[in-house]
Amino acid sequence: MKKWYDEEYAFRVEVTGFLHGDHTERYCRNGEEIGDQYTCTYGCPINQDGYGICSKTMMMLYPLMEAVRSGGDLENLGGDGKYTKTIVCPDGCVIFRLTATPLGNENFHKGKFWDYPDQT
Repeated sequence: MKKWYDEEYAFRVEVTGFLHGDHTERYCRNGEEIGDQYTCTYGCPINQDGYGICSKTMMMLYPLMEAVRSGGDLENLGGDGKYTKTIVCPDGCVIFRLTATPLGNENFHKGKFWDYPDQT
């Protein structure tokens, strides 16, 4: 992989709790624990051990991340602040907190970084 664009935002996803009970064994396939953190810029979030976030949860996170990247305010989507929102995984097991951090880089589309290689 040759990452060539410096992204506009960094994202952190932290496990803050469970909807039922106090553990995830026989409950959550990914084995989440309170305090687990995942980070990314554009790719899928991974934890400090290199493991990825649950694919079902990523389906929920991606539209929220795109909303932030396009200048949106997560409060308009029920968030706790402009750059934070708490979600529950689609299976109803784990509670996550998404936090976006602006990095000060130019927007991908407004900065005209997108270009077709063959000019078609």
